[in-house]
Amino acid sequence: MNIIKVILAVLGIVFGVMLFFWLLGLISSLIWYGFWIGLIAAVGYGGYRMFTKAESRSLGSGASRELGGVRDYDMSWEEYDRKYLSK
Repeated sequence: MNIIKVILAVLGIVFGVMLFFWLLGLISSLIWYGFWIGLIAAVGYGGYRMFTKAESRSLGSGASRELGGVRDYDMSWEEYDRKYLSK
């Protein structure tokens, strides 16, 4: 009876260690994938912010924002040319 308890204890220890290493590998791989996905997301978000910053700086509140305004419909070509195209 004692030999069966020893064998079961050894099997329990072996399977416990295997379960521990399996969980350790699973958790470390999830952290590793999370790190790389977070890094790619951070680079993408930074690129998006830089793009929108450059876009707003280039477009700004100048002529491109005012072209669709209602007040521009009543302009003649000379007024439009003087206001927007001479810049």
